[in-house]
Amino acid sequence: MASLLRDYMARMDSDRPEQALELLVPDFRFLIALPGREVTGRSKDEFAAYIGGRNAVERVHEILRYSSDGDLETVYGVVTESGKVVGSFLSAAVVTPDGKMARYQSFFTTTFDLVDRPE
Repeated sequence: MASLLRDYMARMDSDRPEQALELLVPDFRFLIALPGREVTGRSKDEFAAYIGGRNAVERVHEILRYSSDGDLETVYGVVTESGKVVGSFLSAAVVTPDGKMARYQSFFTTTFDLVDRPE
């Protein structure tokens, strides 16, 4: 099943995360809620700055659940760093008719699992 969020996360997890910018509209708006802080922005350029400031680790977003309803995609999963699960995320994106991401909202926690983690 084609999924903009799956493609986006695969690009963010790669050694060239800036390729995720190809999936965004110029006036992209985002909120990323991390433990103790939020990162927000109102443009593709502001998201590029966020990507540039991320710490370089071996990070993988493993999607456990996916859904789509009209122009909204949602995913739930776990994040691993260097092979160890460090937390879970719930993310949503509004997708334009031409398949670009217009808005993105993501919540990451290290203290709660909505869905049981895989063994």
